[in-house]
Amino acid sequence: MSLDGDIALLRAIPLFGGLPADQLRPLAFGAARLELAPGHVLFRERAKANSGYVVTAGTIELSTGTGADRKVEATCQSGALIGELALLIDMRRAATATAVAASQVLEIERKQFLRLLNEYPQAAIRIRALLADRLAATVDELGRVSVALAADDKQSRHG
Repeated sequence: MSLDGDIALLRAIPLFGGLPADQLRPLAFGAARLELAPGHVLFRERAKANSGYVVTAGTIELSTGTGADRKVEATCQSGALIGELALLIDMRRAATATAVAASQVLEIERKQFLRLLNEYPQAAIRIRALLADRLAATVDELGRVSVALAADDKQSRHG
């Protein structure tokens, strides 16, 4: 894929969607392109995470556990961003990422992403607002779940 194609792919991802091409160009240019054969493990659950991955082709499966306890948590296709939080904070991987088919990904290192935020304060403001909206939606959803669980608990004690 060309640099312009990589920029277009980045713009299709919600985290980067509102950013102009000139701000995404250094990110796309600095990203490492990785080719993955079927069965290739991109990263393992609980490994230290310092980058995010954009799937540019193929399919990546995210799973937890091993052997008989292995559970597929998600399947990521072209245009998916894997490891979004790792672009912002030190953390461990929540799942193992494995190529299901021949796949390509762009690896964006945290330092590249943080450089984007430092060089383009408007990008940082936009991304902060997006993440704040997501967090608020998660808190709202957790509130609804809490109310439903409390009602269920009350019904099971009195029913």
